[in-house]
Amino acid sequence: MSNERLDELRAKVDELNLQLLKLINERGRVVQEIGKIKDAQGTYFYDPVRERKMLDLILEHNDGPFDTATLKHIFKEIFKAGLDLQEDDHKKALLVSRKKKPENTIVDVKGEKIGDGNQYFVMGPCAVESYEQVAEVAQAIKRHGLKLLRGGAYKPRTSPYDFQGLGVEGLKILKRVADEFDLAVISEIVTPADIETALDYIDVIQIGARNMQNFELLKAAGQVNKPVLLKRGLAATIEEFIHAAEYIMSQGNGQIILCERGIRTYEKATRNTLDISAVPILKKETHLPVFVDVTHSTGRRDLLLPCAKAALAIGADGVMAEVHPDPAVALSDSAQQMDIDQFNEFMEELKSFQKQFVKA
Repeated sequence: MSNERLDELRAKVDELNLQLLKLINERGRVVQEIGKIKDAQGTYFYDPVRERKMLDLILEHNDGPFDTATLKHIFKEIFKAGLDLQEDDHKKALLVSRKKKPENTIVDVKGEKIGDGNQYFVMGPCAVESYEQVAEVAQAIKRHGLKLLRGGAYKPRTSPYDFQGLGVEGLKILKRVADEFDLAVISEIVTPADIETALDYIDVIQIGARNMQNFELLKAAGQVNKPVLLKRGLAATIEEFIHAAEYIMSQGNGQIILCERGIRTYEKATRNTLDISAVPILKKETHLPVFVDVTHSTGRRDLLLPCAKAALAIGADGVMAEVHPDPAVALSDSAQQMDIDQFNEFMEELKSFQKQFVKA
């Protein structure tokens, strides 16, 4: 008799479990609909006031046998699962998300297929100062078989009294040198009004850290047919960084390269703190190629090589660094730029490292 009763009760529990499953899944679908509305409104998914009201209502109608603490724990887990559903749906909806596009995006920069599994190097001076300066660096770059030349024509600086760049004249110098040495130019643009002019001179629009959330600039860059290298903001979270890229892609331009360049922390040993873990996270969360700028992340010439090795080893699609014929007289960031001899040694070391460890 007792076994029959036990079987009967167990059957009842199974039936209740299936009812709970049906209700939990039904709740999940309703929560997903709420998430879509909140996403469209641009409001946060998590609402602590609403959660408190739901818990109060549940506990008010509790007639046992579970105590308050147990029910709180159970329903908080259900609430969290619903929130996870909303956030997962949001990630799937992002155009830059790997859930939206599983295969890697490959950005073609004058024949360089960035994101194709090979690793690339972007080298050049912090700021364009003269034709002779850029040409000397370009010659060194060319000797190593590299094709991507960086150089700042517009220089957003902390102090308004520091060198701000040559502007359009700097772009013209970059274009002239690139044509002579068959290189592709990456240069920062700081205002939407300058993008149209820049298209005639550069191959990749760089949006710097200070402009990562300059939304009008992001949208303007998204409206042209030109690759964009987007740097992570000085104190930006990875989520904010991804959403900045979404601004560009939402306007129709999917040719985006992300660049980790260090974030501001309490540490003063380096100019910024290189968040090397951002590389695999960004490659997991998005389908975009990821570069690492070892110059701005460290601000120290002696740390460029080990940080570049770390970037290559962890799977970055490319490394950026700064080179100047005579860093001591550079008009900006002299302490972090390599001279030509140091650059040659830097590249030889990295090529050897790639052969031995990365491509083994």
